[in-house]
Amino acid sequence: MATALSTARRNAVLDGLTDDDLTTLLPDLTQVTLELGDVLHEAGQPAQSVYFPIVGVVSVVAVLGENQVVETATVGREGIVGISVFLGTDAPTERSLVQVAGQALAMSVEDFRSNLADVDGPLTAMLRRSAQALFTVVSRNAACNRVHTVRQRAARWLLMTADRMDAPTFDLTQHFLAQMLAVRRTSVGEVAQALADDGAITYTRGSITITDPERLRAAACDCYDVIRRATDKVLTSS
Repeated sequence: MATALSTARRNAVLDGLTDDDLTTLLPDLTQVTLELGDVLHEAGQPAQSVYFPIVGVVSVVAVLGENQVVETATVGREGIVGISVFLGTDAPTERSLVQVAGQALAMSVEDFRSNLADVDGPLTAMLRRSAQALFTVVSRNAACNRVHTVRQRAARWLLMTADRMDAPTFDLTQHFLAQMLAVRRTSVGEVAQALADDGAITYTRGSITITDPERLRAAACDCYDVIRRATDKVLTSS
């Protein structure tokens, strides 16, 4: 039980619950592997499960046409994949897919709704905070994509990813990052090389290592700090 509790507490939403409240949820949670490219929710199709990531990154993307997707938000250990279910929507309007492999605790939609029967309960309260944090991410992401450079956005994205991982090294292809930043793959390659030349990262065969977080932070726009402060404040406030 102690191990299960400690694993669950790696997700910020679940970590906001008391031991007693979290213990009641444990029988309904199943640890699953998030494989790169896995589609957890498809736009317009009823969700079967919600996911509480404990490591890894899930992208919420808008599908604009064949092979054309734009990232609207990312979710890691600070949130939940399936906030639309909490908000009362059977089928999400966007696709959620794994961008950086990891692990999550999954709960069926049926069990999830059952655990939300108490509208003023602790899980409901944490999910409200999570929804507010996600709104900040979506809003800032939209503004960032419009006014900041590819280098600034890439640096921000890499910093946010590192915050959600257990190590400074993670797998990420240029193709995937180009899709998420809505730019050409050649542009991502140029940015990655520039960040590597600056000593902020190393990049080889689809694997990125953040070698100097402060240099990478200097290259990023202030959206990284805004999102991080807003998320921390929402999820840790009493």
